[in-house]
Amino acid sequence: LYPLPGLFSHCLFLGVVDHYFREKEFYSLDVGDSTFTVLKRYQNLRPIGSGAQGIVCSAYDHNLERNVAIKKLSRPFQNQTHAKRAYRELVLMKCVNHKNIIGLLNVFTPQKTQEEFQDVYLVMELMDANLCQVIQMELDHERLSYLLYQMLCGIKHLHAAGIIHRDLKPSNIVVKSDCTLKILDFGLARTAATGLLMTPYVVTRYYRAPEVILGMGYQANVDIWAVGCILAEMVRHKILFPGRDYIDQWNKVIEQLGTPSQEFLMKLNQSVRTYVENRPRYAGYSFEKLFPDVLFPADSEHNKLKASQARDLLSKMLVIDASKRISVDEALQHAYINVWYDPIEVEAPPPLITDKQLDEREHTVEEWKELIYKEVDWEERTKNGLIRGQHFYQTFHVSDQQAGILLPLMDPKDRMQTFDEKVLLKLVNVLPKTEQVRGRTAKSQTPLFKSVFSSSNNPLIF
Repeated sequence: LYPLPGLFSHCLFLGVVDHYFREKEFYSLDVGDSTFTVLKRYQNLRPIGSGAQGIVCSAYDHNLERNVAIKKLSRPFQNQTHAKRAYRELVLMKCVNHKNIIGLLNVFTPQKTQEEFQDVYLVMELMDANLCQVIQMELDHERLSYLLYQMLCGIKHLHAAGIIHRDLKPSNIVVKSDCTLKILDFGLARTAATGLLMTPYVVTRYYRAPEVILGMGYQANVDIWAVGCILAEMVRHKILFPGRDYIDQWNKVIEQLGTPSQEFLMKLNQSVRTYVENRPRYAGYSFEKLFPDVLFPADSEHNKLKASQARDLLSKMLVIDASKRISVDEALQHAYINVWYDPIEVEAPPPLITDKQLDEREHTVEEWKELIYKEVDWEERTKNGLIRGQHFYQTFHVSDQQAGILLPLMDPKDRMQTFDEKVLLKLVNVLPKTEQVRGRTAKSQTPLFKSVFSSSNNPLIF
């Protein structure tokens, strides 16, 4: 290469140097009770949420020229449980690659050696809201069914690799202004393992499936129960089974759905069966009574979606006996869902779990720390080069196998989108186009929904 003459060469050199130091240098700022120490490429940090797993900020990524979410894991090495959870979250997020699961854009630590290693930062796609806000809206059948379809696509992708999410709830399902949906927060995700005793203390109580409440062990369709509870909440605008405690949760289920059959009770261990049999017996209510037509939007003439179809889907998801509950594949073929069916989304290649002993692993905190440091160090040495520009599509929505399908990417000029109640209501006026879903090609970049959200001063609840 020959040196470029004059001012242009000088500016080019300065630009390369600035890019290098932006990538390598860190700066710190206080966020609530925590201090974020992040790469200088990430600017304009603003807290948008917190939880047991960590604190989340929005930020602007100058390398990608887009807004992102940065999650700082909360004290990942305070004990073995936290360390294992941090390792599981990082490994699973690196493995999954589906448009309906939150994308991991980057992972880094400000510490330079394993001995100093204390903090893990995950950089993810920034979404507009979680489903808690959407539940309060009056949605038509198109939106209800399309949001459910996307949930099921994401869950199917996880189940294809034997990953049971186990913690699906409105607060960890996020949406954008164009009605695209993603599942996030894999802190409690766990690969399914046959024959292992599975702890029931994993899910937010309201969405806890009967087999989890009763300590029966569970399989993949435990997530279908949670989807049914979420759909019911979107229709009723209130929690379906608002149990005050562990026992009350079960009582809320049987009061509405009825005491299960003797066939189901015989599957319980003796002590649990004795307790359940000693509870008052309930006949339950029909789904027509639980979900009358008045709760649903008007039937859709465009896609022929009806309240009766939504109610039928609820009746197949909210089944106490998991062996009789609908599967993800069956749900995707249900009349209320299959109007959106796209093989590229439904049959995406399953994620490859690189660590085959992910859940069986038991280590000391220091051993977990070493494993996590290796994962973070490998990402920093390899993935940052990817993020700087090569194979740009891989960073966001699609895998190599899906690269021929061009999916809408966020406009780099877009500002971070937040919203208030007035902006939420605008979504009601945005109609999906089924034929666009079925007709997408490699040349089509037309979004399914026109973006109508505008920024506000209210913080995003993540």
